[in-house]
Amino acid sequence: MDTFDLREGETANVGSLRELKAQAEHCKRCDLYKHATQTVFGEGPMQAEIVLIGEQPGDKEDLAGRPFVGPAGAVLNESLSRAGIDRERCYITNTVKHFKFTQRGKRRLHSKPNAGEIRTCAWWLRSELKLIEPKIIVALGTTAAGYLVGKAIRITKDRGTIFRPQNLPPVLVTIHPSYILRIRDRHAANAEQIKFVHDLNRLKEVLGDGRS
Repeated sequence: MDTFDLREGETANVGSLRELKAQAEHCKRCDLYKHATQTVFGEGPMQAEIVLIGEQPGDKEDLAGRPFVGPAGAVLNESLSRAGIDRERCYITNTVKHFKFTQRGKRRLHSKPNAGEIRTCAWWLRSELKLIEPKIIVALGTTAAGYLVGKAIRITKDRGTIFRPQNLPPVLVTIHPSYILRIRDRHAANAEQIKFVHDLNRLKEVLGDGRS
């Protein structure tokens, strides 16, 4: 997978996130739109200091049209709160804006986007970041981290690390909150969430003034 470069490639000729979202609603740049309910664009203020980037919307997000509103979103909200970070002051988005899934009876199971789909959708991510100009990016999980920082990233080894690529603001690498949901043992899941909160606490090092 190619590494994302904010300096390269065209971006949308718009002056606000509202205009950008309106354009994205009709996106047909790849085939994922054919089966998804709708585009799930990013959400948050254009002056956000923190941008959190996941992989793609899930089933709940696809139906609601908003990022991180399902079970993983609940874990993220709780973890941000425990780290003293206000979600409303963050911009939250995904690497890919449409839900990719495999149908299993009545269930729609998450299917990982491929490199071509991620590269095509980078148009929107690049446009979002150029409008916002955040102080720091949080890469939630392997897909976002690999594309933003490099495919050599290993979440278990590199989580909690702040990378400083030349082509982007600083990038904090951590797990995707859905990972915590997949841990069946309650005590192990709680321990993993404590680690996640610890990772998020590192954001204050870059923000500098201790504000959330």
